[in-house]
Amino acid sequence: MASKISVSPFWNLPISTQKTQFYTQFPLLQQFPSSSRIFSSKLKSNSYKSISVSAAVIEESQTSPPSSPSPTSSSKLVLVVGGSGGVGQIVVASLLNRNVKLRLILRDPEKATTLFGEQDEEKLQVWKGDTRSPTGIDPSVFEGVTHVICCTGTTAFPSRRWDGDNTPERVDWDGVRNLVSALPKSLKRIVLVSSIGVTKFNELPWSIMNLFGVLKYKKTGEDFVRNSGLPFTIIRAGRLTDGPYTSYDLNTLLQATAGERRAVLIGQGDKLVGEVSRLVVAEACIQALDIDFTEGQTYEVNSIPGDGPGTDTLKWQELFRASHSN
Repeated sequence: MASKISVSPFWNLPISTQKTQFYTQFPLLQQFPSSSRIFSSKLKSNSYKSISVSAAVIEESQTSPPSSPSPTSSSKLVLVVGGSGGVGQIVVASLLNRNVKLRLILRDPEKATTLFGEQDEEKLQVWKGDTRSPTGIDPSVFEGVTHVICCTGTTAFPSRRWDGDNTPERVDWDGVRNLVSALPKSLKRIVLVSSIGVTKFNELPWSIMNLFGVLKYKKTGEDFVRNSGLPFTIIRAGRLTDGPYTSYDLNTLLQATAGERRAVLIGQGDKLVGEVSRLVVAEACIQALDIDFTEGQTYEVNSIPGDGPGTDTLKWQELFRASHSN
């Protein structure tokens, strides 16, 4: 068995508090933090608030009762790829809390114990693997797997996270292609975490974000999933907030997922611009696994301050369904 890439999505580095003239010319890029000093600036939370988007919004009343987790099947076995990253950690913690059987592919399997504590092997199995290589995944890892959530990624601009050949091409294209090519045809669903703006990587200001190919390679990864013949759902996230919760234990992660909820925006057609809580992205992936009509669909997901759907499957169904009519 080889080693596996497990880095966070590309926009997750801290944003510098210094404004630059560059963002005066290209304010849309304030939606994304960058690992390059040249492109650093302070995010303005009200940027592009007036843009019209095709999105459905559901806000829970602060007085509404807490939503309960979706029921799970004892036959479900979810493989999480990128489970040590910012979104992946929350996906794993949330599924463990639902008593869903999990399998992880990690470059460094010992990270699982650090992040999630000692777990019964009946609940969590950790395999050493590397999606960047066609032979980097032991085929046995897929035995019995019914669902897959892939939330690997790297930074848009050169950074230390590129060390060890973790570039956008290797992670978002080679890694996704190798993973999908190895998946069993019996799979019930693969959910892929991608990014808003991937269809516009040749247009300003997105072309600046794509200087090193991150949006282009995410789009090629998406297309490979679409053409694979596997049942899929693609979740395109905005700029990620809340976390990453690197090197935290399971209890900390569960407290994070039980914290402040967000009002959720879901759109289609790559029209949504903004930011999204990692908690929301993780929950969107989990909910999409079992909502039949999300199969074969691509969604953009953002969030705004306020109470959101939590883990209420009916509210998530309304959000996903409403986006189809816009």
